[in-house]
Amino acid sequence: MLNLVFLSFFSEKSWKTSLEIDGESTEITLRPMEKSDEEDFNEWSTEYKVTRFCTVEAYIPKNDHSLKYSQYRAIPNIWFRVISMNNKAIGFISVSPNFGLDECRADLAYALAYKYWGKGIVTAAVKVVACKIFSEWPHLQRLEAMVDMENKGSQRVLEKAGFLKEGVLRKYLVKRGMPRDMVMFSLLDTDVGVSNKQVELKI
Repeated sequence: MLNLVFLSFFSEKSWKTSLEIDGESTEITLRPMEKSDEEDFNEWSTEYKVTRFCTVEAYIPKNDHSLKYSQYRAIPNIWFRVISMNNKAIGFISVSPNFGLDECRADLAYALAYKYWGKGIVTAAVKVVACKIFSEWPHLQRLEAMVDMENKGSQRVLEKAGFLKEGVLRKYLVKRGMPRDMVMFSLLDTDVGVSNKQVELKI
């Protein structure tokens, strides 16, 4: 089961966008999590291909049911949306704020069920969030994402969404007992055409 104790909401807004998947126009919704999403998350949240490059301990065994839906909204520190297609929770995207001298920047994270990879879904979701989050957080000037050096797919997602590759942080963290090199990406409010924090969404 996905450890959603780390995830909660700053607002209840849902955002929608459309993209062509397998030759058909498909609506993708970014929305707050619902209790009914638990089963969908459990279908893919422990897949190795999904969790391989996760840099936080965001997953726990499926048989651990200690986290209840009422807990998912308990900690108001992370902005979180379910990535939903046909009302099925196929992934998530989140933004974690920083505080004090670092409050001008925030950290982007996302995951998607493996069967939906390669269809442009995460790229579309990142574009939506990259624009909207600057409006929701007027103090935000920089959105960051760190990606494992071997995670080429996620690097392409960020590049397509307009993020700038800034460099490689060598042996930046340890994952499954091994030091990992991480690639730093960033997007500034000025990169998405923010004027007085009013954003025109273009996908």
